[in-house]
Amino acid sequence: MSGLDGYDISYDGKKVIYKKGNQIGIVDVKSEGSAKPGEGSIDLSGMQTKVNHKQEWGQIFNECWRLERDFFYAPNMHGVDWNKMKEKYGQMLPYVSHRSDLTYLIGEMIGELACSHTYVGGGEYPEFKKPKTGLLGIDWEADSSSGYYRIKKILKGENWKEDLRSPLTEPGMEVKEGEYIVAVDGQPLTLSISPYSLLVNKADKLVTLSVNSKPSLKGAREVTVKPIPNESELRYYNWVEENRQKVDKATDGKVGYVHIPDMGGNGLNWFTKQYFPQINKDGLVIDVRYNGGGFVSEMILERLRRIVVGMGSSRNAADYTYPGAAFYGHMICLINEYSASDGDIFPYYFREYGLGPVIGKRTWGGVVGIRGFRPLVDGGYITCPEFAAFGLDSKWVMENHGVDPDIEVDNLPKLVMEGQDPQLEKGIEILLKKIKEEPKKLPQRPGYPEKK
Repeated sequence: MSGLDGYDISYDGKKVIYKKGNQIGIVDVKSEGSAKPGEGSIDLSGMQTKVNHKQEWGQIFNECWRLERDFFYAPNMHGVDWNKMKEKYGQMLPYVSHRSDLTYLIGEMIGELACSHTYVGGGEYPEFKKPKTGLLGIDWEADSSSGYYRIKKILKGENWKEDLRSPLTEPGMEVKEGEYIVAVDGQPLTLSISPYSLLVNKADKLVTLSVNSKPSLKGAREVTVKPIPNESELRYYNWVEENRQKVDKATDGKVGYVHIPDMGGNGLNWFTKQYFPQINKDGLVIDVRYNGGGFVSEMILERLRRIVVGMGSSRNAADYTYPGAAFYGHMICLINEYSASDGDIFPYYFREYGLGPVIGKRTWGGVVGIRGFRPLVDGGYITCPEFAAFGLDSKWVMENHGVDPDIEVDNLPKLVMEGQDPQLEKGIEILLKKIKEEPKKLPQRPGYPEKK
């Protein structure tokens, strides 16, 4: 057979089970000749499995305990008597009556290790369908004097990307901030109801909005729009853009701003998108606040660590650095208590490499890493912290403490609600001071040589 997704041989060596696409079959093992996909196919459409959940939960509990025993990075289990933990929490297994109970019990057990990245979850739960509420990419504002909702803010978007689409900024909308949405699909929208209640199950479907410059159904114009199911990426994009513009304005264009949301593929994409267009600035704010972690901090730090050792030129183009695409200026790094995992590691080595001061609040403090989510029999998962960091002085670093900033600045909620960002503002202040006191300018192209 060829073109199979997988196969296995029976214990006695007489049968082969194979899979190709959605098709599963069993055929005899032959010493000569061949079989074709489709032979011995099995109809599993009516297959059901009877599960004794009590037994299954016991197996899952024991497997989770063994996995931590065998793969936890510290063989001393952080000084915890691991056999005793199995006995302590295992005595409650008979009282588990739901998968969520089991998840809680295992979570309490592995929590005894006092280590980051001890996750447990998933599993077999009743299936239910969640309705998707349509979102318009706006901030609503209640106009109590009229009894209608006004558009306070329309989020900017990159409408050629589905996850950054802002519905009311698409061509032909011509909807402005300050206008009123007085009806949705012909149903009047007043302050007596939530605007989201009229958008239930309308994500990615065409919806008619009645829009007016005044709080009245009379004279309203109709606009057809396709709401989005999620605004998180759109709101993140707007937050980054507002920060970038704030930095640009405050420094008269001298300083750039780069936010890295995580240390995975998504974070690499955002870094690339922001870093290279701003590489000729005199200073850079590297913001890893709220960074969710991952595994690519080394790649980003290698890029930031490039040292300019020479220059190059050509007849009809601008001068360039050697190595290419290297930043030649001052940097600072912003952190907060939500900089986590590889988001802890990044600022730690940012400072170790001498790239610049670290500003903000102490980071999360969880750097014992995992290789992924280990599957359990019911589709759930468990993680085993396996990879820990220590310094050149043979001391463990970061775990259960985090990274202390060089300059501690807290973003108090009241100031944030007023539109301020003290951490970012301190970063701008430090960079402007550095640029003034220690200017770094690329050398000018010399005069061209002449034949002697």
